Amino acid sequence: MHDIITVGSATEDVFIGTRNPEILKHNSLHEVCYPIGTKILVDRIHFCTGGGGTNTAVSFSRLGLRTAYLGKIGDDKSAREVLSELKNENVDFIGGSEKGNTGYSVIITGLEKDRTILAYKGMADDLKPADVSFGKLKARWFYFSSMIGQSFETLKKIAAYAKKNRIKYAFNPSTYLAKKGIGYLKEILTDCDLLVLNREEAQLLAGKENINNMLKKLQEYAKIVIITDGKNGAYAYNGIEKYTVIPRKINVVETTGAGDAFASGVTAGIIKGKSLEDSLRLGQFNAESTIAHIGAKNNLLKSGEAEKLLKTGHIRIHTGGI
Repeated sequence: MHDIITVGSATEDVFIGTRNPEILKHNSLHEVCYPIGTKILVDRIHFCTGGGGTNTAVSFSRLGLRTAYLGKIGDDKSAREVLSELKNENVDFIGGSEKGNTGYSVIITGLEKDRTILAYKGMADDLKPADVSFGKLKARWFYFSSMIGQSFETLKKIAAYAKKNRIKYAFNPSTYLAKKGIGYLKEILTDCDLLVLNREEAQLLAGKENINNMLKKLQEYAKIVIITDGKNGAYAYNGIEKYTVIPRKINVVETTGAGDAFASGVTAGIIKGKSLEDSLRLGQFNAESTIAHIGAKNNLLKSGEAEKLLKTGHIRIHTGGI
């Protein structure tokens, strides 16, 4: 039996750093502009694997959990890279594969320490029920990241299987899914054990309310709700108490994978029996470690490192009611 099975996308990622683009600011909107019809010099390039399903799978494995990844890949070079890394990270692949292209992302970095992602989903959108051996989904937890198209329909069946078999699950939807509204996601949101989403996604589901109102509205569906808010930290609510995570000032290199690192860290802490407060700290430490390096997996914490940080590191968390 696995401690956790992640369900989500797998990609090959190429990080590209360019000479300073022109960044235009209109009120709160930042637009990055590149000239048309010319050649742009690239001064940094880095290849690795990514995708919400494999990023979190590697994170869980490094944190000491028996982990499997369930998703759809193709039969190309990117698929071989994904499978090789999963094997090296002690993650079992229990998904589907067929002729076609694995997901691929081009990530443009250096944009005021943020990034823009050009994402090709490939076979990730084509996970069918026939690709899933439901009888072999033996786990204490599932972790659901964003799936769209046919894959989302299959994800709903996996969520129903989890409920029927009393398997707990965490859900980390994307903007793509949140735009569909609560009704579209209701089958998965209802009775979800842990819902983690960013402020934009929360607003799409709960309306442009303040943090407290969004937490209360979403907690009507999920047992624990966490809303991340970038440099402002994160907020959690379990129906009784609100937790506010105060981020530390660190050197940010690149932010891809920060959300996956945070959500997987929190989930791992809960699975290991830690308090919600310590689980939030673990998620924050994991995210901080990731954004200090390029790539979503490169500096994910290992179990020993995480335990040491929980004992010696300091992340403030404020608690109180709503």
